[in-house]
Amino acid sequence: MASYAMEDFVGNGVLKGQLPKLLEEGWDDVPTLKIMNAEDMDAINMTQQQKDALEIRSYLHDRALMQYADIFEASGKSLPELLNLSTGDLSSQFGMKRGHMARFKDRTSACSDPMPKSDTLTARNNSSIPSRNNSIYKSYTSVKSTKMQSVRSSLSRTGANKSLEQSLADFKIKDGYTFKGIVAAGPAVPRVCGCVQAPPVNEKVAPYSAIENISIQKLTPEYKIGMERLVKTKTPPMKALELWRESPAVLLCIRRPGCIMCRAEAHQLYAKKPIFDALGIQLFAVLHEYIESEVKDFWPRYWGGVVVYDQGMEFFKTLGGGKLLKDKFLSGFLLNPRAIANYKRARTLGVEQNFKGEGEIKGGLFIVGRGRSGIAYQFIERNFGDWAPLAEVIEICTQLQDQQRDQSETIKTSQE
Repeated sequence: MASYAMEDFVGNGVLKGQLPKLLEEGWDDVPTLKIMNAEDMDAINMTQQQKDALEIRSYLHDRALMQYADIFEASGKSLPELLNLSTGDLSSQFGMKRGHMARFKDRTSACSDPMPKSDTLTARNNSSIPSRNNSIYKSYTSVKSTKMQSVRSSLSRTGANKSLEQSLADFKIKDGYTFKGIVAAGPAVPRVCGCVQAPPVNEKVAPYSAIENISIQKLTPEYKIGMERLVKTKTPPMKALELWRESPAVLLCIRRPGCIMCRAEAHQLYAKKPIFDALGIQLFAVLHEYIESEVKDFWPRYWGGVVVYDQGMEFFKTLGGGKLLKDKFLSGFLLNPRAIANYKRARTLGVEQNFKGEGEIKGGLFIVGRGRSGIAYQFIERNFGDWAPLAEVIEICTQLQDQQRDQSETIKTSQE
């Protein structure tokens, strides 16, 4: 799987000398660098060779084929020229494997994985009254594609380029899409053994009071060029509300950082960092177990954002309705066809794995509004490897941006 470390992305080719300039101009993380357009490249005086190298590396990074980046760049060929080569040439000249050729030749899809159409989320009851602290809480019944207009307006104001706008368009909610409520989970598919039932999940949104005072420690900063690969000493404990005091946040609760499915989910979510940046949303990965070697393997290869440690497992208990949601390897994985399918999905993305650490505690995802406004969305990992659908995550974040803008305009009007 392609790394989010800038040094790994640019390799030892013609882009390496551009790193200081890229840092100076703010192109200091891989997801943002990959959305550069021709105008951006000209602004920092990139040569044609450097432009070709960036195009090749971005294309390969999207398809988890970065092992071919150096040899492709050294060939002196452009990306269109490489794509027009025969499979025989790709094999003889570059040693490309047959399965990798198919992925490389497929120009229509990168290694992103939205929820398959057949994997509809379990519907939730939206009629329950939310906590008074959850002022953001809304009962979404259907969402129209026009909801993304505010995001495009924000992109226009911030000067983001057409590549990013197109990325947002790819995730817009289509007409007729129905939200499953702000508490979502993978389907309760039948287990192979009829006597084993899928674990139930709590169908009510968690109260904001359950998460605001959770004690956490930051293990890593957001990755930038040339910084230390890991915080040398854990920061003092802090309350979780400090994470979203100034800006809304997405918190990805990782079951186990060495898990192939957890790594793949983290990698896919962080790939959309420019979208979340445009929406003013922060990204955090939450671990319930601290093994230093595992954190080093996870960050920044699979996740380039801040990693925090929840020693008391309170975020994970909140996802389980007050207790940890757990499953055994036999019943939860080997006898669960959905979990097996999730594993196969992760394997296609070229993710490595190990078996270190605790792996039975289920994770999930929270979207939390700024300040004390509450929990806007939560996704529960019912089956090992279930991912929160990106379309829903981005739509909820768009709603938060709309709400924040409306509040700012109201305050401005009242002051005039």
